[in-house]
Amino acid sequence: MNIRIIGSGSFIPSNRIKNAYFKDHLFLDENGLPFNQPASVIEKFKAITGIEERRYANPNQVASDLAFKAGQLAIDDAGIDAETLDYIIVAHNYGDIPHGKIQSDTVPSLASRVKKKLGISNPKCVAYDLLFGCPGWNEGVLLANAFIKSGMAKRCMVIGAETLSRVVDPFDRDSMIYADGAGAVIIEATTTEQGLLSHESATYALEEANYLNFGSSYQQEQNPDIRYIKMKGRKIYEFALSKVPLAMQACLQKADIDIRAIKKILIHQANEKMDEAILMRFYALYDTVPPPDIMPMTIHTLGNSSVATIPTLYDLIARGQLDNQSLQEGDIILFASVGAGMNINAFTYRV
Repeated sequence: MNIRIIGSGSFIPSNRIKNAYFKDHLFLDENGLPFNQPASVIEKFKAITGIEERRYANPNQVASDLAFKAGQLAIDDAGIDAETLDYIIVAHNYGDIPHGKIQSDTVPSLASRVKKKLGISNPKCVAYDLLFGCPGWNEGVLLANAFIKSGMAKRCMVIGAETLSRVVDPFDRDSMIYADGAGAVIIEATTTEQGLLSHESATYALEEANYLNFGSSYQQEQNPDIRYIKMKGRKIYEFALSKVPLAMQACLQKADIDIRAIKKILIHQANEKMDEAILMRFYALYDTVPPPDIMPMTIHTLGNSSVATIPTLYDLIARGQLDNQSLQEGDIILFASVGAGMNINAFTYRV
């Protein structure tokens, strides 16, 4: 028995925030000192990350609203009765944060809120949240795999949803990276050759736990009790390049897959240059170079929506909504992610 994805959905907010939005922002370094040339900060940012615009949720939306919308689309795509779901797993990091507020709301769980919004009455549909940094949706898929293979479930919905725009320090140039969105899949048991082939997960916390954390604003006159997402960019870059390619390689080895058999690599997108470097290092492990178009990118227009990035990317390709990208039955996909924890994971999947 294996698991396979039978439906997917994504919700991409309509509120487009182009880089020009930040042209009058006052960006400070971690010592509270302003950058001398704000325009060059934005130009350098685009050159490194590849981000030209990102999406923000509308003021009347919170993360569970985005999760519900993506979940409903996945249910419709799968053509199932929502009452048949055994688990709803919602991966996120910051809960529901209303527009203009600073306090995260996580009680009840976002998964319970999604279940309520979907109108599911079955009490044996268990709803819970997963906090695992940006790799949270990947890890949710692996949990669904464990539930189904253990006999605890037959059908699960896994959602990644985030509104990072609500936790950014406007004085931190890294705030331009973050975005909002949600992606979802329906997973069930299968006896076919399709589905999950192998997986790898790890947490590095001795030296790496605080590479991503909550910290005070770079504007030192701001209330120090108000916390924002902060990251040690260089540390994360070096960590990702050293660990993620090895996790990807471990997946291939576990499934005995030739690297030439991979049709697509869906990787978490926080920095285009970092992803390209990860890809090159991964293929260098096999003394070869990556083929063209193997790593679809959405970061240019959608930014980094954390746990929503990969399921949104998968859904866009599955629905034929990403230019020059498609999936065919039998194709092998390699999923990989890295994020707060520091956590990494990867899995191989046959369409």
